[in-house]
Amino acid sequence: MTTYTEIDLLKLAKRINNPKRNYLLVDPLQAKHMPVSPSAALNMMKALGRKVAELYPETRLVIGFAETATAVGAVTAGCISDDCVYIHTTREEMSEVGGWIEFLEEHSHAAEQKLASEKLKELFASTEIIVLVDDELSTGKTTVNIVENLMEVYPELEDKKIVAASIINRVSDENTAVMKASGIENVSLLKLENLDYTKAVEDIEAVGAERVNAPESDVKPCAAYPVPDARLGVKMGDYNEKLAEISDDFINSNCLNIYGKVLVMGTEEAMYPSLVLAEHIEASGIAEEVKCHSTTRSPIGISQGEDYPVKSGHIVHSFYSDDRTTFIYNLEKYDTAIIFTDAKSPKQGGVNDLTELIRRNGCDNILLIKGDNDVQHI
Repeated sequence: MTTYTEIDLLKLAKRINNPKRNYLLVDPLQAKHMPVSPSAALNMMKALGRKVAELYPETRLVIGFAETATAVGAVTAGCISDDCVYIHTTREEMSEVGGWIEFLEEHSHAAEQKLASEKLKELFASTEIIVLVDDELSTGKTTVNIVENLMEVYPELEDKKIVAASIINRVSDENTAVMKASGIENVSLLKLENLDYTKAVEDIEAVGAERVNAPESDVKPCAAYPVPDARLGVKMGDYNEKLAEISDDFINSNCLNIYGKVLVMGTEEAMYPSLVLAEHIEASGIAEEVKCHSTTRSPIGISQGEDYPVKSGHIVHSFYSDDRTTFIYNLEKYDTAIIFTDAKSPKQGGVNDLTELIRRNGCDNILLIKGDNDVQHI
């Protein structure tokens, strides 16, 4: 198993317009803010997943945190068992969901999160261990918040083993004790000292992302697939099988021309499907190089500092809401760009902005995959 170090997994960036915390820890291998080989990203996530699977093989429910940990949670659940159910929190408005458990991610730019609750009771009854997955644990407050909120509604959770899994764990001894008092065990890929990086980023000269004002795009969806929705819960064996089927069908489509240096870009919470597609393209050998990352809600400062992780950034419309803007960072030049969203009706503003930005970087071969109405979930 590969050993990951702080150099591999942590780069320090400056947050923009967030009075709660002025720094952000950027993971170069997470396929979120920085483009990366999909196999490199998935191998890192599998290292955590295998560690969790070895310690807690009986787990049959994994809960991931939106938005940056959605793929990490899926990979972790898949490493445990095909029968393991995966569900992740969301910030999306979903009228088809009849009930929610809400909680706060206190330091976040968008603090409110929620978890679809319609099937939680039966999911909790199906497992003695519940694993909560985040990319980073800094104080443990988010995990404690969601556990306390869940126990208020589902007191039977007091008899379950609850595990907080993360790529990086910076929780202090004091806060670790608080988590243990709430019945939460910890497992991580990398344990680091609980340092406060506030002063470390104060002198970084960073600017905000550049706004994209794009004209109407001529790029239309070239494919529509019923992407299973992990916001509603998916069984990992079925989820992976469906994503593999989608990936193979897309790669084998005669009408598509995929070549050269290829980007596969996910949208916001929909990170895992784009990573799976990117890995299949990488393994097929049809591309010279494949990179994957995604749009994000996180406002991050742009700086040209030598080791600074975010060299460029743009504000683009969301694929999910006309009233929201998101960000894309570190966009490179590609020969082929594939945007893979689970949005069934991608907002035109989002399509306009992303395709314009990709073209500005010298790529005219842009393919768009969207979600289909026939969404499968548990």
